[in-house]
Amino acid sequence: MTTEALIEQATIDWLTDLGYTLIKGNELPENANAVILKGQLLLFIQQQYPHLPEEIQHLAVADFCNNAGADIDYRNRSFHLKLTKGLDYEYKDADGNEKAVHLYPIDFQNPENNTFWVVNQFSIVGKNKRRPDIIIYINGIPLVLFELKNWFDENTTIAEAFNQIEHYKKDIPLLFEYNTLTIISDGNEAQHGMFNASTEWYAAWKSMDGVTTIEDDFQMHTLINGLFPKERLLNYIKNFVFFEDHNGSLIKKGAKYHQYFGVNFAVEAAKKAIKPYGDGRIGVIWHTQGSGKSISMAIYAGILRSLPELKNPTIVVQVDRSDLDFQLYENFVLAKDLVGDVQRADSTDDLRRLLSTGSGGVIFTTIEKFRLKMGNDNQLGETEHPILSERENIIVMADEAHRTQYGLLDGFASNLRKALPNASFIGFTGTPVDSKDADTQEVFGETIHIYDIKQAVDDKATVPIYYEPRLAKLHLWNENIDAEVDAITVDVEDDSNLKWAAIEDAAGSAERVEKIANDIIKHFKNRTETLPGKAMIVCMSRRNCVKMYDALKAIENCPEIAVIMTGNISSDPIAWNEHLRTQDATEAIKKRFKNPKDPLQIVIVRDMWLTGFDAPCVHTMYVDKIMKGHNLMQAITRTNRVFIDKPSGVIVDYIGIGDQLKTATNKYTGGGGKGKPTIDMEQALNMFFNQVEICQNLIPDGIEYSNWKGLRDGDKVLLVRKSLNSIIKDDEASNQFMLEEKKLTGLLSIVKSQPQIQEYSVDVLFAQHLSKAIRNAKSVKSSRSNQKDQIKELISQSIESEDIVDVFAMAGLERADISILNEEFLLGAKKEKDSIDIKIALLRSILLDEVKLRLHKNIRKYTSLKEELEKVIERYHLNAIDSYTTIAELIARAKELQEEDHRIKELGLSDEELAFYDILASKKEIINETGLIQDVVHGVVKAVKSNLQIDWMNKEDAKAAIRLAVKKELRGKVKMEELNTILAEIMEQAEGQFSEWRA
Repeated sequence: MTTEALIEQATIDWLTDLGYTLIKGNELPENANAVILKGQLLLFIQQQYPHLPEEIQHLAVADFCNNAGADIDYRNRSFHLKLTKGLDYEYKDADGNEKAVHLYPIDFQNPENNTFWVVNQFSIVGKNKRRPDIIIYINGIPLVLFELKNWFDENTTIAEAFNQIEHYKKDIPLLFEYNTLTIISDGNEAQHGMFNASTEWYAAWKSMDGVTTIEDDFQMHTLINGLFPKERLLNYIKNFVFFEDHNGSLIKKGAKYHQYFGVNFAVEAAKKAIKPYGDGRIGVIWHTQGSGKSISMAIYAGILRSLPELKNPTIVVQVDRSDLDFQLYENFVLAKDLVGDVQRADSTDDLRRLLSTGSGGVIFTTIEKFRLKMGNDNQLGETEHPILSERENIIVMADEAHRTQYGLLDGFASNLRKALPNASFIGFTGTPVDSKDADTQEVFGETIHIYDIKQAVDDKATVPIYYEPRLAKLHLWNENIDAEVDAITVDVEDDSNLKWAAIEDAAGSAERVEKIANDIIKHFKNRTETLPGKAMIVCMSRRNCVKMYDALKAIENCPEIAVIMTGNISSDPIAWNEHLRTQDATEAIKKRFKNPKDPLQIVIVRDMWLTGFDAPCVHTMYVDKIMKGHNLMQAITRTNRVFIDKPSGVIVDYIGIGDQLKTATNKYTGGGGKGKPTIDMEQALNMFFNQVEICQNLIPDGIEYSNWKGLRDGDKVLLVRKSLNSIIKDDEASNQFMLEEKKLTGLLSIVKSQPQIQEYSVDVLFAQHLSKAIRNAKSVKSSRSNQKDQIKELISQSIESEDIVDVFAMAGLERADISILNEEFLLGAKKEKDSIDIKIALLRSILLDEVKLRLHKNIRKYTSLKEELEKVIERYHLNAIDSYTTIAELIARAKELQEEDHRIKELGLSDEELAFYDILASKKEIINETGLIQDVVHGVVKAVKSNLQIDWMNKEDAKAAIRLAVKKELRGKVKMEELNTILAEIMEQAEGQFSEWRA
């Protein structure tokens, strides 16, 4: 039986290929109560700092082993700071002269000066004795932990590896004082994360070079070769892990692969671009909204500050607006372990003072603080911005590099460059810069690294965003409004604002706002019944924000809501007073809204909080404002942050941004019968040989596995993965291979004692491993148990009729969600396409997924339903029926699924009993029992389940025992001449429903 030992050995093989040394845990002389190998650490310090007195060397070992802190998180941080920043010691040399040394437990600059050990199966004693799979020791310090599960067991999941880590934290907490990185894997998936993070923050490492994203390789192979080369791992440990202190609660964070490579590429670009070596244009990093751009900026600033060649540089973080400034500033302050102290320019004078000093550090400012000073009666104002510093080690990091970064001849951007003539510039953006706005390369240089919205969703760095059009028409009662506006503005050069006011007034009509408000409350309550979270409403103007607030508050049981907008007490209506807040009050309400437990559920905004605002618990945005381009994308990505159990964000469109969304999104995206013991042995052998040949012919071309037994475990894994990648793309090929392998394994149980089969052992082994990998990849795992509920919710959305809907309702169609990344959806930005086609494809996918989940419960019923679905789609593609009829028929099938759920409840049966009920109910006329058929069903299912055993499908005696038990249960209740017919159907259902039964 294949176990996780195969994955463990593969991991070891790949690490040793990188120069790591394998050490067997049971061969270590260390006491299992101490997880740090003090002898190795002392040896490193003695070799690295041979001039130090012996007592200082021993003291250093003791200091690195003992960490301060009330709990494991604080002790881990204490150690990490010592590890990455080193410790200072004073001593006297042989001549009595006072000396000082800054000492590190790792040589980060010279990887080969360190020892890298792969220690497997090392027993550690704590509350309980535990034996982690693999620990990476560097100079005797246990910095990386691997916990692995068996790839070839379809019932194991990566969640089990994570759960085991959680037990280790309770049983052997000392190990986690030193842990920097944790790896969990079930073979199929491999993810890295921080030991105290929840599962949603673990992620795959999908690149070996930072240029090519790898989707189809074995994930552990990519992770090890992408992160664990010695120099990279040391770089990651030193520069890419940090702690945030949230009012005494520590959050440990580590970079994802796109952050690691993007930042490193930017560091190398800076070395080449900084004056006098380059022209000061470092480049542009485009990492999509919600993928951790702020963290990347903080890490980058920290690395730049530590580069000796930059000689204590000044990092100027420059943003467009103060609300963006405050959000990013908070993130930098939280990352002070990396960046050190951060200063914020509160005024133009403050900025000039900070930049005029010669010291380094991080300074936050808005672009508008690079303004010219106005004059007064006695003095002229400035005509040109003064030079503040001519130092060449000033780096300006521009956040959201858009329009304000251009206009180098005049304006704030020009002033900035005059103030800092020798500074270098790098742009960070979550949205691509429109070529119509400016020449990005002219300002910042070439693009350094891209991580777009599609890749972020694929990597689960952000959640997908779904688009739900629910148009509420604008009612412009005055058809001659354009002509009348033209007459009024005959002397006005630009009347666009007046026309916009007319549109705003129409959008804010009382009848329309009331309808939308009622629809929002209904929609939000339905959504939060199954998915707790918060929502934002975006309106066209501040006036419309207030109107929406009033309409919502008038609805019974409206949740707590707030309007977030700027105000002017000298001109705004007094009725708006409750919505006008000081900066401190706005920050207080922002903290409330970010807190998922706070009762403030919905905020109404116009512009504020649509950029630079991060509230992961927001899962829905209601849009009643015309937006486009990067403004639209920045707004909708408020819903894409990862949060507990949050499957997606939803954009509900009331005003018609669909075409703009297609265009914008398109810019943001850069595939058995079994043998019987009574059979004649010679005939069985012939059947076995024939079955081997059948399986051989189904293995993809180019797969050479003849030396399977001689391959290292790691190479076996890669070979299976290569085969899996080729065959899994075709459902029919995958299903056929699993079926034929099942037949082969069934025949093997008969002929396994025959010497003639030995020459085919490699063929059988490879076929079994490949089949298990296919089954694992295709199975609905317990770790995805919430998938069923999510699919039910999607189907419910797909068939529910709403009062306010878009084209689908107008055409008499029901509604189905569609991802903004759906390829067919994006085609709408390029060419005309019937959107109904998209809905048909999506609804078909939803229904077939639901059928897959239910198939094993009722083989006959759901096989039939699946066939019906396929026939409906086939008829549609043959133009036998039109689009509307297709949707109607698909929805009818969806309703059948819902009715099935109601039927189960009404009959008082369990899910697994329903299929057996259908069998017996269809034969009601031959059943003699006078009571409820449900009573007979309970007995039959109990008879089946009481006789199940492991691998019962391959054991004739086990199947015979089940048949006998069912016969006993039905004897006297069913006519004897009909018993075998019913029994055959019951056994067919049992084989489908309980085929993978385990005790």
